[in-house]
Amino acid sequence: MSSLMKNIIRFVLLLLLQVFVLNKVLIHEFVNPYLYLLFVLLLPFSMPRAALLLCGLLMGLTLDMFMNTPGMHAAACVLIAFLRPFIINLLAPQGGFDLTQKDPSVTTMGWVPFTVYATILVLVHHIAYFALEVYGFSNPLYFVLKTLLSAAVSLGLILVFEMLFAVRPGK
Repeated sequence: MSSLMKNIIRFVLLLLLQVFVLNKVLIHEFVNPYLYLLFVLLLPFSMPRAALLLCGLLMGLTLDMFMNTPGMHAAACVLIAFLRPFIINLLAPQGGFDLTQKDPSVTTMGWVPFTVYATILVLVHHIAYFALEVYGFSNPLYFVLKTLLSAAVSLGLILVFEMLFAVRPGK
């Protein structure tokens, strides 16, 4: 399957899962799991920066339309799409990642680098999103709890997704 078709299917499935399943999950007002940002995390290594930003904007705006949020998801997605190449370059080994798979994943990066990569971008996304949602830092304890708990659950879902759907070498 071509990379374009795989990313279109991933976009639609993650969007539908987020809108119709995960948005209904709210655990004690503090935990909102967001799996849709996995779309930006799994875009190909070689994608140009402008295309990354456009894909992040498209995912964020589409989710904003479904959730009736005025650009908050779009802003957070564009931010992680912008920071993604820098994080990948920081985590890349001296010879670079195995680009035969072309997408950042556990198989191309390894568990530890992928987990660090996902953790950084999930935290950045959640800080940006919840700062916009709460409209500032007037209640810092609520902001920190909501950000950390939601990020932990989102990261857990991302790692479970990787365990279930990561392409195994040789297959």
